Amino acid sequence: MRRNGEITMDTATKDSFIIEGKLALPYQYFAGRTGSRFIIALRDEKKILGVRCGKCSKVFVPPRSTCERCFSNLTGSWVELKHTGTVTGFTIIRYEEPHQPLKPPYVQALILLDGADTPFVHIVNGVPLGRMKVGLRVEAVFAEKATRTIMDIDHFRPAE
Repeated sequence: MRRNGEITMDTATKDSFIIEGKLALPYQYFAGRTGSRFIIALRDEKKILGVRCGKCSKVFVPPRSTCERCFSNLTGSWVELKHTGTVTGFTIIRYEEPHQPLKPPYVQALILLDGADTPFVHIVNGVPLGRMKVGLRVEAVFAEKATRTIMDIDHFRPAE
């Protein structure tokens, strides 16, 4: 808590300090071989790639190097996924933060691509906020200009 410009102990939790402030944390993310192949396929071929586990047959997207269930190596088991999927959960972003891809309000959803076993988070456009729902069928819309990020899929829209 702040009193007269000083940071003081929170009386509700006698063993904790609360310090108010904001952090700006610029960073670079190294995608590694697996993540890089995924991003390059989005950018250059407009393909969404996943990896299939040879032991448990689970398909992961975005791809990863190791199966989370059986710890098998997945680096050589690439599969191309369809550009369509189903919304399995969503939230409406209503508050603006400096690093968001869009100005709120917008929908961020968990999307389970057809042929995948794990959903991933992305933006859904083209649906009135009050009509957004779990179970909505969506399709990928690729960016006109490459970003070299997951945003090479610009957004998802309702599937026709």
